[in-house]
Amino acid sequence: MKKTAGADANLSSPPAPLAPLRNRTFRSIWLATQVSSLGWLMQTVAISWLMATISTSDLMVALVPASSTLPAFLLSVFVGAIADNFNRRRVMFAGRCIMVIASAMLTAAVALGFVDPWMILGFSFLIACGGALNDPAWQASVGDIVERRDVPAAVTLLSVGFNTVRTVGPALGGIVVASFGLLTALAVTTLTYLVPLGTIWRCKWKVRSSPLPREPMRTAIYDGVRFTAMSSEIKAAIARGTLFGLASIAILALLPLVVRDQLGGGPVAFGALMAGFGTGAVIAGISNGMLRRILSQERLMTLACVACAACSLSLALTSSIAVAAIALALGGAGWVTAWSGVGVSVQLASPRWVVGRTISIYYALIDGGIAAGSWVWGTVAQNHSLTWALGGSSGALLLVAAAGVLFPLRERHESEPDPLEQFNAPAVALNLKPRSGPIVVKVDYLIPEKNVEFFLELMRERRHVHTRVGARHWTLQRNLQKPMQWTETFRTPTWTDYLRLNHRLTEADKELDKRVLQLHAGELPPQITLCIGRPTTPTRKPEQSAAYFLHR
Repeated sequence: MKKTAGADANLSSPPAPLAPLRNRTFRSIWLATQVSSLGWLMQTVAISWLMATISTSDLMVALVPASSTLPAFLLSVFVGAIADNFNRRRVMFAGRCIMVIASAMLTAAVALGFVDPWMILGFSFLIACGGALNDPAWQASVGDIVERRDVPAAVTLLSVGFNTVRTVGPALGGIVVASFGLLTALAVTTLTYLVPLGTIWRCKWKVRSSPLPREPMRTAIYDGVRFTAMSSEIKAAIARGTLFGLASIAILALLPLVVRDQLGGGPVAFGALMAGFGTGAVIAGISNGMLRRILSQERLMTLACVACAACSLSLALTSSIAVAAIALALGGAGWVTAWSGVGVSVQLASPRWVVGRTISIYYALIDGGIAAGSWVWGTVAQNHSLTWALGGSSGALLLVAAAGVLFPLRERHESEPDPLEQFNAPAVALNLKPRSGPIVVKVDYLIPEKNVEFFLELMRERRHVHTRVGARHWTLQRNLQKPMQWTETFRTPTWTDYLRLNHRLTEADKELDKRVLQLHAGELPPQITLCIGRPTTPTRKPEQSAAYFLHR
């Protein structure tokens, strides 16, 4: 697939960590995103500190990060389907527009003196809705913009970029809040949100167009959920990410309370400690490539959990800002290592046709875990103490590390092959419409007894392959009167879905077909029969209620 101008990486050399930045489109959007992230971090400091000063409830303070992650949990499955079915650039633009409008409304509300806690959470939620629409489309566009070999480096850059900004964003936010007030911080944030909006408007990139019509939303969501549920790599990454988010968010959610109650600091101290967290994250991000070469992804995830557990326990016990800063640097290193690992795992295990949906499901569940964790640790802090909440978080992180026994992160050194998208529709004797269906596919094989066990093994793999790309009700039957004859049967809801299924098959899937064909004992290839189901209700004309059989 042809990439955007500027992607001039030398394919004969190993991919470099900064290779994606040679792509002009990726570089422009990535830099604009960092500006927006800087504003978002300033806004986070401002909102968190505002909530801590106007509310006496520890739970309300802890719900600030929950309000910014809950939209991703509620909406990401839908916006993932939108990202895979509509122009991703336009989806990103729409999401950014929502962020600008919501931020401007929040700024205006504070300027007019409306600082009710629930109003603050509401605007924070609305801004996050724009982010939930933008993020899956941007993440899915990475594979459209850069070369396949640069995708892991690009995904890592997304995490490293944000955590680089984290080193200065919170400190800058604290300084702006302390020196110029909350209103100035919120106004500057709104301006930073305009930067990626203009960049996306100017930048364009080519995406391989599909010859098939757009999927209905319900079908697109179903296909995305099914593919995710059938991918062991994606499920493991999502499970570990969700548990890690639930356990580790106490560090950030309760930090304003640590600064206020244990350290006796103000917004500048809060920003400086957040900068310490970001510094550790940047160091880990820069070292990520080297660490991945010498340690497995599972080992890195374990070390990340241990580092965050040590950070949380240190915050529970210390009353020194210096010790807290060192602990947060360790926690930041663990934070970026963990999220980079699970993010790359999901991206590389997802073909282009479904990557928006798998990423959105990943975001939905991990952000749901973060939102739940914010509520859990905030409740513990309010009903018991900060020490109990942070200590509990530390213990939970060690359990997440041990969960690698059940959900190990697997190594993948190259991207999932894209679909071939090379399929010639078979000639049929009826004038089928795109929505004609259901389509029933039957494939007859002749398998000698000596090959039955190997055939069954291959057919189990074939069932997995076809089911994850759209086949439904897949079955395998053996003829009782002719034991050599085996029939594979599956169906798709419509004729278009049948074509879409075949367009999604990869080169590896075609190789599996060849291995099955080698076991076939007939002189002719396996016979493929296509049928279209018809209802037998009396409301239809007799000629419409008959079953039509189509042969290829």
